[in-house]
Amino acid sequence: MSDVSFETKVVHQSQKNKNNFTSKASPIHQTSSFSFKDLDELEGYFEGETPYLYSRYGNPNTDELGAAVAALEGAELGAASSSGMSAILAGILAVVKNGDHIVACDDLYGGTYHLLDEELKNFGIDVSFVSFANEEEVRKAIQPNTKLLYTESITNPFLRVENISSLVQLGQEFNLFTLVDNTFATPYLMQPCREGIDLVVHSATKYLGGHSDVSAGVIVGKENLIQAAKQKIVSLGGNLSPFEAWLTCRGVKTLALRMEKQSRNAQTVAVMLKQNENISKVYYPEGVSELGNGAIVTIELSPQCDIRTFFASLGWIKIVPSLGGVETSVSYPLGTSHRNLPPEAQEKLGINERVVRLSIGIESEKDIVEQFFQAIEKSC
Repeated sequence: MSDVSFETKVVHQSQKNKNNFTSKASPIHQTSSFSFKDLDELEGYFEGETPYLYSRYGNPNTDELGAAVAALEGAELGAASSSGMSAILAGILAVVKNGDHIVACDDLYGGTYHLLDEELKNFGIDVSFVSFANEEEVRKAIQPNTKLLYTESITNPFLRVENISSLVQLGQEFNLFTLVDNTFATPYLMQPCREGIDLVVHSATKYLGGHSDVSAGVIVGKENLIQAAKQKIVSLGGNLSPFEAWLTCRGVKTLALRMEKQSRNAQTVAVMLKQNENISKVYYPEGVSELGNGAIVTIELSPQCDIRTFFASLGWIKIVPSLGGVETSVSYPLGTSHRNLPPEAQEKLGINERVVRLSIGIESEKDIVEQFFQAIEKSC
């Protein structure tokens, strides 16, 4: 479907049914394993004649999700996993081993920062965190044993837009792999694989699923690397359940509609909040795509505002530790997503007690703005 628009492609990315009937909706293959009529057919799995044996190794629903996101990203292959974090780990371990080194941007999601800074030490992998806004810092951080450059297409929570073309050039110059978390942008706004990035990861829990009812991850990229990542998912038990894969595929079908509306709403919210004298800073990216700039807005309330009163006055807007659903919600980076960052890292990034991350939904933009203004007025 390479000759159709993204809006059409996203609706029709589904696995072709290999049976003698066609179901408009993909069936759910809710099974832990697959049966065989005899030992010859069983052996056929190991010889590549049949695709499925055990759902931890592979399942039609998880394969459908991996293939759908790969097609939307312009990647050769994709694999689904149990969460965004498991997809990130699988991608890293596909290209990095004991004794290797990673250069990562310092303005990452807190959970990813912890994975890189703490958990990878147990694998004998070293990580340097630097500002990817400064190419010279990245160059200086590269060591003889560096294997991977890691970043986010739009960073969490302050929404810096990564220079993907420069990252690709650096990777090629130093013969390094590149891995980009594209969760905030989604393939609707950015497709890093098409620009030459080796691996792209998504927390499908967010915009791909879109309804806050599933935890899932997807990694896409070059075929040999995804095959290696998929083996890590299988071996480490990071597989996604068939039903959650099915739910995520269903969510993907409306990705373009949701992102169009949510990005438009976020643009309006950002503009209106910049006019509010009780907000010190409004973070919202520019120039992400001709289709929009994403659905996240991050604000810093003025010192005279009481953060607890603000959160207690949000009315119908939900307080959650995640993002990307159809409902507008808010999160508190200092208390959730970036809670475990070292204090010096929090201070360097500017994550303080007055920073709030807004995930803008599909409601009326007028209602969203009015509800935030009410909460701000009550807190200041």
